[in-house]
Amino acid sequence: MSATPHRKVLVIAYYFPPMGLSGVQRTLKFVKYLPEYGWQPTVLTVTPTGYFAQDYSLLDEIHPQKVTVERVGSLDPNRFFRKKGVVKMPSERWRKILTFISDTFFIPDNKIGWKKKAFAAASKLFEEQRYDVIFATAPPFTDLLIGAALAKKFKKPLVVDYRDPWLAYPTKYYPTPLHRWKNYRLEKDVLKTASRIITTNRRVKELILKRYKFLEYHDVTILPQGYDPADFLQDKLPVPPKKKMRITHAGIFYGDRTPAHFLKALKKVFAEHSALKGQIEATFIGIFQDEYLNMIRDMGLEESVTVTGYLDHRPCVQHIMSADVLWLMLNNDKQSPGKFYEYLGARKPILACVPDGFIRQTLKEAEGGVIVDPADVDGIAAAIVEYHHQFVSNTLPRPKEEIVTKYDRVVLTNELSKILGFLVD
Repeated sequence: MSATPHRKVLVIAYYFPPMGLSGVQRTLKFVKYLPEYGWQPTVLTVTPTGYFAQDYSLLDEIHPQKVTVERVGSLDPNRFFRKKGVVKMPSERWRKILTFISDTFFIPDNKIGWKKKAFAAASKLFEEQRYDVIFATAPPFTDLLIGAALAKKFKKPLVVDYRDPWLAYPTKYYPTPLHRWKNYRLEKDVLKTASRIITTNRRVKELILKRYKFLEYHDVTILPQGYDPADFLQDKLPVPPKKKMRITHAGIFYGDRTPAHFLKALKKVFAEHSALKGQIEATFIGIFQDEYLNMIRDMGLEESVTVTGYLDHRPCVQHIMSADVLWLMLNNDKQSPGKFYEYLGARKPILACVPDGFIRQTLKEAEGGVIVDPADVDGIAAAIVEYHHQFVSNTLPRPKEEIVTKYDRVVLTNELSKILGFLVD
């Protein structure tokens, strides 16, 4: 590792602290550790704006590295809530309506109003200092348009980072074939401009290579999500003496992600094993819509379920560490939720309600949990009962260490630094 960064990378990331939620973690951790590998990042992001969560403590992680963060305003819908700060997440019904409106009038997304200002600010940065490479991460996919425009103007290599797929984004709507075609053309242009493409999983890589025949296999590199080992060195959160098995979920529910099947399974467990009521508790960390709070009440689970609301990253990790079992829910094989890898980093058993795909395969390799189809209420209930048996006998499994360490963000950042260095050299 190099103690003195001497190469410069411009990182384009609309989602960045003080915004919270999992979408900021990947970029933040890359930026945190790149200086250890000879790279000095400058982050171009939006000025503080209205968002569903804020976590100013995340910025403390990059202060020691003296990472420069340039902020520029945006003419997007979030701007109207900038004075409010934290915005309440809409119900699932309203989220779908708002998404439909957004995808109808904004291409590729409603952050397109940031492009002009961000491009102007980035051009000024290029005039002031030399950047060796541009790194743009998405969503929003407007970030990739900005990166491509800069790469063309300044003749610098561009690395595009797919945290989620573009055309096949699970919650994206295409009101007409024209909307889909325009997104396709934009993505194609970005990929023709890019010097290297990074995805978080094999499924997205396959989708890209299948759709764009001009790309070669080596043009797309898989750099998975991960966990920061430093997050797990902190003191544990003080918790009451354990008398119950605690199952914890961290993250938000939207689209097809719902706690409904898990809650039905928990209710089934208590109905069929009355002695377990009072012996098992569930904790939900993160934004939790009113419709799901009502669901808990309607099922009579108030005494067995705790909802913390959104927590800053540090106490969130502390809660994860205080859990006995961690629950993951995902209904597609394209997204790569960062919390799954933090679950692995916590070395806790995982109850994974996921479809066939890379997440299921990773968990099988790690031998670190039980895998159930997302809507299999009976299967989830059986897993909860089995985990409780293991909890009582102190035989809860741990994922295999050789699999867990593959997702160390320090190691992954080293791999990114090699990709950047290859393009420059």
